[in-house]
Amino acid sequence: MKNNRINALVVRVTIVIFVAALATSLSLLLSSLQPHHNPFYAFAQIQKNVALSLSNLIKHGASYQGSTSAPVTLIDFSDLQCHLCDRFVTATEPQINSTYVQPGKVAFIFLHLPNRGFDSFPAASAAQCTNDQGKFWQYHNLLYNNQGPIDSGWANRDNLKKFASQIPGLDMQKFNSCFDSQKYKPLVENDLALAHSLGFTQTPSFIIVKSDGSNPQKVEGPQPFPEFKFLIDKELGGP
Repeated sequence: MKNNRINALVVRVTIVIFVAALATSLSLLLSSLQPHHNPFYAFAQIQKNVALSLSNLIKHGASYQGSTSAPVTLIDFSDLQCHLCDRFVTATEPQINSTYVQPGKVAFIFLHLPNRGFDSFPAASAAQCTNDQGKFWQYHNLLYNNQGPIDSGWANRDNLKKFASQIPGLDMQKFNSCFDSQKYKPLVENDLALAHSLGFTQTPSFIIVKSDGSNPQKVEGPQPFPEFKFLIDKELGGP
């Protein structure tokens, strides 16, 4: 009789374990079948970050396009030697610009995450020197259009100056003075520190955030336009 009770108990425990395992498996299966708009982005776990507010970024020298009264900001952390960044600039950025930046819905900010090679930091500093004269985006596009293999010499100090000399209206004396003095070394270092504080180590990486720095959402990699559209529209329509 005692053995029968023990056997019955063992059977019941076995059934309970089996049912629990089956339920877990079904739950995981159903979860995997749910549609995902983008497997590459993650929502930031902070409610508000003053460092990400549009006014603060512009105040500290960030290069930007669009209206300063835009309700949403798209922050691009990139490296001017980064080939994936060039892919974003070529394939996706123009669509974001025409759909959101030009109509005044989104301000587009460029911050530096120079981690691809030894020439990346000088390239970032040179770009900021062109920003002094309102020529950042011309220089930005010129470097991406002329990218070579990383640290192959295409973005060495001499070539960075040669690229600058190709920009109409750029005062080369002012540029050289800015570049040679490493005027923007602290700014680039601050951009790098901000990127790392957000958990970014690869380029390109992005933050889509309301203009006051609230509700930040992260995007990593040169995602296609529909992925950015989904998150930007969500940000525009959210509280």
